[in-house]
Amino acid sequence: MFSSILRFGALSNSRTAQMTFSKSTQNHAQYREQVEAQLRENWDRLESLTHEGSQVTFEVDPRQTPKQDPDLKIFFFDIDNCLYKRSTKIHDLMQVSIHDYFVSELKLDDNAARTLHHSYYREYGLAIRGLVKHHDIHALEYNKMVDDALPLHDILKPDPALRAMLKRLRSSKTVDKMWLFTNAYKNHGLRCVRLLGIADLFDGITYCDYSQRYNLICKPDPRAFERAKVQSGLGNYGNAWFVDDSGSNIQTGISLGFKKCIHLIEEEVDEMLGKNPPGSLIIKTIEDLPEAAPELFP
Repeated sequence: MFSSILRFGALSNSRTAQMTFSKSTQNHAQYREQVEAQLRENWDRLESLTHEGSQVTFEVDPRQTPKQDPDLKIFFFDIDNCLYKRSTKIHDLMQVSIHDYFVSELKLDDNAARTLHHSYYREYGLAIRGLVKHHDIHALEYNKMVDDALPLHDILKPDPALRAMLKRLRSSKTVDKMWLFTNAYKNHGLRCVRLLGIADLFDGITYCDYSQRYNLICKPDPRAFERAKVQSGLGNYGNAWFVDDSGSNIQTGISLGFKKCIHLIEEEVDEMLGKNPPGSLIIKTIEDLPEAAPELFP
């Protein structure tokens, strides 16, 4: 099961993920041992990073929130399938990891695990919300076994084009802050931007706080957007730009009055994430941001 995830590092295509589903037969102890081994490797690889942009320069969990500033301008960036391409197949790899967790920890067969996973995702936006509500799963433990155990260092590498675009936005001074806004827990989000070599270009992060076990708030819930607003110091949604690959998240941004909401659709709309809403702008890759928001790239 999890050993097949390790071989998935090259991420050839979704067929590999389907094959992995059928191999989820190892016992619980082996599953745990393999995850723990991968976690140790991931930590060692992360700690050894030295490339430009591999270190976080902002305070991740500041003790005090800034005063709301009605004139502050902020660009909010989703991370997964947004700052890196969906075609890297990390999404597929994550689905394998979640599926293996359902099979091993809930002791389900492949079909039951897949059905329950999709049901929770559709109903709650995150599988973990269903797991906490119906199975008394500890969210941080789930995060460790699923997101933290992904071998991202085999997939995500420094992205010079992405870094150049973000540096151009930062140096333009047309926005006051560049803010990460993710449904993942902070460990995963920060690991992604460190591996991509862009961690030093952001001013903060709003994430789904898995430590709040019975109060998991995530996009597209407007309360998640309010949390990002408060944590970043934004005083007025009308001074905010937002890019995300989820149509549902973009719809919330539009309904709240964001100045500009940009829907990243690399190939086709993922119906699980919601349709492309009216009022959004569409780009195929994050490097196309200057075309969607030319006012920020003089």
